[in-house]
Amino acid sequence: MTGTTRSSNGLDDRRKRLLFRCWHRGTREMDLILGRFADAEIGNLSDDELTELETLLEESDPDLYAAITGDKVLPAHVTGPLFARIKAFPITDGDL
Repeated sequence: MTGTTRSSNGLDDRRKRLLFRCWHRGTREMDLILGRFADAEIGNLSDDELTELETLLEESDPDLYAAITGDKVLPAHVTGPLFARIKAFPITDGDL
């Protein structure tokens, strides 16, 4: 699986844009991590969580991947509660 399984129908423009950005990061690993999380959660995120996701998406793929795998620490303004949820989100089909 390499692409979204969720339709953007019914999402507001901000959520549609974030869903697209999560699936089009530039590295397959981050597409799968963020894209799968967005597929599952984008419709339920609060405005504050959407803002946190937007901030997180400003980080480079190598830095973000290193932070998710525990090899790097990102600044506190980036690694809030949503980052912890993304980091704990299960990868189920072994693509990584």
